[in-house]
Amino acid sequence: MAHPSLPDDLAIHGDGGGTIIMLVMDGLGGLPHPDTHRTELESASTPHLDALAARSSLGMLAPVGHGITPGSGPGHLALFGYDPVESMIGRGVLSALGVGFDLQPGDVAARLNMATVDDDGVVTDRRAGRPSDEDGRRVIEAVRDNLDTPEGVALTLIHEKEHRAVLVLRGEGLGARISDTDPQRTNSRPVPATAIEADPASERTAGIVQGILDQVQDILADEPKANSFLARGFAEFTPYPSFEARFGLRAVAVAKYPMYRGVATLAGMTVDGVPDSNEGSVEMLERHFGAYDFYFIHFKDTDSRAHDGDFQGKVEAIEEVDALLPRITALGPDVLIVTGDHSTPALLGEHSWHHVPTLLASQWARPSAAEFGEACCRGGDLGVLPGKDLMSLALAHAGRLDKYGA
Repeated sequence: MAHPSLPDDLAIHGDGGGTIIMLVMDGLGGLPHPDTHRTELESASTPHLDALAARSSLGMLAPVGHGITPGSGPGHLALFGYDPVESMIGRGVLSALGVGFDLQPGDVAARLNMATVDDDGVVTDRRAGRPSDEDGRRVIEAVRDNLDTPEGVALTLIHEKEHRAVLVLRGEGLGARISDTDPQRTNSRPVPATAIEADPASERTAGIVQGILDQVQDILADEPKANSFLARGFAEFTPYPSFEARFGLRAVAVAKYPMYRGVATLAGMTVDGVPDSNEGSVEMLERHFGAYDFYFIHFKDTDSRAHDGDFQGKVEAIEEVDALLPRITALGPDVLIVTGDHSTPALLGEHSWHHVPTLLASQWARPSAAEFGEACCRGGDLGVLPGKDLMSLALAHAGRLDKYGA
């Protein structure tokens, strides 16, 4: 089969070749602390990652493009070898797939955040104090039980994780070209749901969505924190070509958070179970190892702590993954990649455009440093690598690409 982003006559071996593990620490890249001049990754005690870096090719990843701040969806699609611009998909579809909803072509999905608004309708907390899963499910059930369903549209509301939920609309004449209602900052009012362009289907759907959000505020008026919903990532579901069809790899995903199971499902990976912890993720990887060719394992806490502005918390999250790394290397993959889908510097508290430190370990690597951090990766063998090209390197190091030309 041809490689999807390289010349047509560059073939991928459908059979044979090595195994690949891709370990993703969400939001891995950071910025130097003003007191120490070291990033979160450089500040962490990571003896196992450093030992791995000493026998790996290092570099910096540009998930989408220079200066572009990627969402988690485009960031992961790039890691999986899809062009993140041509393959752009809204987060709603990824979240819906992640909770196991059977999306059909034409369904419109959106990601919802429970939020806190004050008496003037101003957002004071975009995550409603990060409720527990139990509280989150309770709020979603209260809305479901009291929401009037729009005529001619099937509405599905599913709790995802903590403050997150998924809205799916199914029916004729729906469109997804709708602006986010999340202002992306506190001390601002939610943005009304409106069609991004003159499209009757999207205009109709925007009206339905705004009606739902207005009802939600009435239903949740007595909630102390989760008294409003913010919607973003509207998308219409269209199936993607599978990972196996594109790369000849049988792939499995291990991810605790639904959204990342969703992007793996969109790429045609197997999702078999939900881990309950970082250690549980490694246990699941160990159980699966040997049955597949490609293994995606995802760790979320690095990103969550950075979003909270917790520099030391992100350091500790990195250290927790480092402590688990010997169990992953003991599996003996032919290629082991450690990277992130984007940077989330704790000093910024949001995703950023900064390149992401990346290592690739195999018997064919060209080591250049004995530490895994931004400074060392900037001088590594891989240089600054477009995110979508990482899979090409993984395939090459796994002995799965033919020579190009005579």
